[in-house]
Amino acid sequence: MSELPLAGITVADFGQFIAGPAVGQALAELGARVIKVEPVDGDAARAAGALGSAMIRTNNRDKLSLAVDLRHADGHEIARRLVSSSDVVIENMRPGAMERLGLGAEHVRELNPRVVYLSITAYGRDATPSRAGLDIAAQAESGMMSVTGEADGEPQRVGFTVVDGATAYAATNAVLAALLRRERTGVGAVIDTSLYQVAVHLQGAAWTAMFASGVEPVRRGNGYPTAAPAAEVIQVRDGRIVLSAYTPAHWARLCTAIGRPELQDDPRFATSDDRVAHRAEMRAELSSALSGLAIGEAVEFLSSRGVVAGAIRSYRQVADSADAQRLGVFAATESVDGAGYRYPTAPFSFRDVERPPSRPAPDLGADSRTVLLDLGYDATDVERFMTAGVVVDGSAATPRVAT
Repeated sequence: MSELPLAGITVADFGQFIAGPAVGQALAELGARVIKVEPVDGDAARAAGALGSAMIRTNNRDKLSLAVDLRHADGHEIARRLVSSSDVVIENMRPGAMERLGLGAEHVRELNPRVVYLSITAYGRDATPSRAGLDIAAQAESGMMSVTGEADGEPQRVGFTVVDGATAYAATNAVLAALLRRERTGVGAVIDTSLYQVAVHLQGAAWTAMFASGVEPVRRGNGYPTAAPAAEVIQVRDGRIVLSAYTPAHWARLCTAIGRPELQDDPRFATSDDRVAHRAEMRAELSSALSGLAIGEAVEFLSSRGVVAGAIRSYRQVADSADAQRLGVFAATESVDGAGYRYPTAPFSFRDVERPPSRPAPDLGADSRTVLLDLGYDATDVERFMTAGVVVDGSAATPRVAT
């Protein structure tokens, strides 16, 4: 069997909360050795209750934790030695924070010209440093919340941290491209991205439509605002499904499937624009035709006839679903000191690689001693750092991420 693609790549991950650590997690899933560099009191997420514990668990599996005081001269030198030998450096601190620590992109590239340096901010590296930003602020500022929710209701956030997750995907993509270029040319890279840019980019089709038509998108609830039936929520016997069939061919296929071919000639439903204008009547016709079927029956009935349909499931129903079991989308980490837990697996696999069981997210400083020895410090240096509080040794700590 082959190794994972990033075997042999070392990543220094200075990220906190989600976006930065999620990039490190993605690189770890691709085989990189990822060292989570934390303050001596830990990633701020560690103190954020149940939500913070979930962040730590989700975004820090298979990493090593080095807890070090970067403001101390010895701690700063440890960090310099680490980034000098790393292939990738990740940070998502406020603008200017890494520069003040002497670990900004320019400082690190002087030490390591081949490094791929990723900087994630909320609104760009030239934004006001005091302007804090999290996923929800990016959802609000990017227009995302203005188009999410019922037409007569208040703006709604997407029900999970979609911008943080999408930023991690975008940033990981850029890091991989930079590593590929470095292998070809020997040249490193500095990559900048922001939650705000990603949040805007996610809505690309809506922006293009607005610029072309001059019509600003607004909240309309379920259903795509410029096509129908598209993302329509339909009541069936024991719950709801969602379906889409907005092209002429798909609409004809749906009408035939439900035994209502005459709907194709109904002037209210002749074109997608007509169906958008008469969405309530269209939904009533579809619900009437499908109301006698249970959720599973409706999805199977439509899918087998070439119509896109899906069951609207709760999280528990997803976890127990046949699709989740078949694809292995959830797994459990190794149980280290009773701290094992379930998590969503990487959304891809390599057919020639057998992926080993994932290790739980490390306790604060769990690997400080190991990382320091790997960096060339001797045992006397390590003990001195520990005694002075420059580095935290959490290798014998009670597991914290399982709470």
